[in-house]
Amino acid sequence: MNADDIPVAHTPAGGYGAAFPPLILAGCDEPLVEGAPDLRGTWKTFSATRGGEAVAADDRLMSYTERIEQCGNRIVDCGGGTIADARADGTEENGVHDVSAFDYTTPIHVVASYESGVFILRPVGMPGIEVTRRLDEDGHMIWTRPDMGGIRVVLERIDA
Repeated sequence: MNADDIPVAHTPAGGYGAAFPPLILAGCDEPLVEGAPDLRGTWKTFSATRGGEAVAADDRLMSYTERIEQCGNRIVDCGGGTIADARADGTEENGVHDVSAFDYTTPIHVVASYESGVFILRPVGMPGIEVTRRLDEDGHMIWTRPDMGGIRVVLERIDA
């Protein structure tokens, strides 16, 4: 089954709750496109900094968990109650068109791409902002988000 055969998923009203939704790309066996980092699996925060300073143990970043699915150039990121489903092809048309994790109602539109082994999200209307996810030499996922005080989160894969 190819990624095109599976409908785009969206966040349900109010978010998906405490448990991840069922797998969205289940059964998809299309190989990942060249240049895509293999981010598939469930990830949990290992460490986090904001503005270069370690966050407190009770900071919500320290309890963050997300699940990523990939197939072809498609990537689905479930985290914070939202489902971000996109084609990482660099177009606005095929990017994320969903809602913000902050209120589950504010529309978001984000261009997604894979560039030199990095997954990059560029929110439409926010020039210069790039949210990135990449793998480090130890297999951890490094998530950076410059628009929220310079967040850098290191996550470990807890389930493939």
